[in-house]
Amino acid sequence: MAELVDAPGLGPGASNGVGVRVPLLAPQNFLYLDIFMATAVETLDKLERRITISFPIAEMQSEVEKRLKVRARTAKAPGFRPGKVPMKMVAAQYGYQVENEVLNDKVGQAFSTAANDNNLRVAGYPKIEPKSGDDVVEGSLAFNATFEVYPDFVVGDLSLAEVDQVKTDVTDAEIDKTIDILRKQRVHYHVKGEQGVHGDGGADQSAQLNDRATLDFVGKIDGVEFPGGKADDFSFVLGEGRMLPEFEAATIGMKVGESKTFPLSFPDDYHGKDVAGKTAEFTITLKNLEWAHLPEVDAEFAKMLGVEDGDLVKMRNDIKDNLEREVKGRVKAKTKDSVMDALVKAIEFDVPQALVAQDAERLAEMTRQDMAQRGMNVKDVPFPIELFNAQAERRVRLGLILAELVKANKLQATIEQIKAQVEDFAQSYEDPQQVVKYYFSDRNRLAEVEALVLEENVVTYVLGKSKVTEKILPFDELMGSNQQA
Repeated sequence: MAELVDAPGLGPGASNGVGVRVPLLAPQNFLYLDIFMATAVETLDKLERRITISFPIAEMQSEVEKRLKVRARTAKAPGFRPGKVPMKMVAAQYGYQVENEVLNDKVGQAFSTAANDNNLRVAGYPKIEPKSGDDVVEGSLAFNATFEVYPDFVVGDLSLAEVDQVKTDVTDAEIDKTIDILRKQRVHYHVKGEQGVHGDGGADQSAQLNDRATLDFVGKIDGVEFPGGKADDFSFVLGEGRMLPEFEAATIGMKVGESKTFPLSFPDDYHGKDVAGKTAEFTITLKNLEWAHLPEVDAEFAKMLGVEDGDLVKMRNDIKDNLEREVKGRVKAKTKDSVMDALVKAIEFDVPQALVAQDAERLAEMTRQDMAQRGMNVKDVPFPIELFNAQAERRVRLGLILAELVKANKLQATIEQIKAQVEDFAQSYEDPQQVVKYYFSDRNRLAEVEALVLEENVVTYVLGKSKVTEKILPFDELMGSNQQA
């Protein structure tokens, strides 16, 4: 869609197409000529170009009359049968709309033809502005079309490009750590001191790390209670970091029925602005204390994880397979990021700002929708487009580079590759065949897979041409956490 404009003497810009409105022309016996003229291409900047296009007003008028006659066949008006409305009334009712449609079509067609005749690869949408002056031929309409073109560049020698190829091993230590996490996810609690099938929690009946404490608390600043500073029967697990460190430290060592008063300093960046940076005095009373019982690693535990016969060896193998699948995906992503960084550094060219602006708007809208889906009220939240410009420029630059690499080196995704990728996705589901059907039943889903395969083809190509360094990445670092529950 071209940018809408206002032109002196021509009326305000329309809402569709090229969008320049002109007054309805009086019927005249102009000769209908389906021609237009375009000037030579002017270079305004590195990628910015301009051409002037024009066509006879007679051509415009003739087409308007033809379309009004077509519209008249079904036009309705009070007192007239359908198709019998006088042309003057049809023109009065539909002329404004038809004029804009014709003008949009004519200017759009003229620009498209001029761009094709000059072998121009137009990036984004042209800005169309009416032209006036002595150089405009009498009896014609003229417009300046300003636009950007795609850059011409060649992906040269990549042998000096440096790429990190990430590698991470899954060992017994990672499997053991994962089992510990799975156990913690299935934890249940027993009251300390009460004998049960799993014991009474030990001789130490005071609050310790991993215990679940239930207490009443009240906080005061300068002797005055503050909003959010009081609660009854409040439960939390010591060591999970849900409470501020000073609060947890004061709770550790307490026994049921005990009370304690202590100072607590809120951080300057605390989410509660009314108390941020201030020191409060809290009084807490411990009302209940429960100790954590983790399930034993036995056949019952294996069954909880879906191993029907409770075989622990099979359970560990399943966990290893899942970890290796996750590691494989993250390793590929890390390596791909390194390849993309190398391409951006190695290949320099000017990027069409029209494409950057379009992608920045798309990113802003995606961010807005994501925040809304998370329950945030984004109706009145500003989303300055410039915040997304850097990311958008990188995305556009990489898109152009990948397109050039694919075209120049025939790296298009094959149907065999797409099918293999879909089957790989399906392996992590209980019914792989159902997943395969899910993807192959929708062209849009397959297009997403095709784009992924295409990127992998580019990564493989670049790895074969560039200077590759194998980088061993610790498992915890790859997974982005210390793998603790």
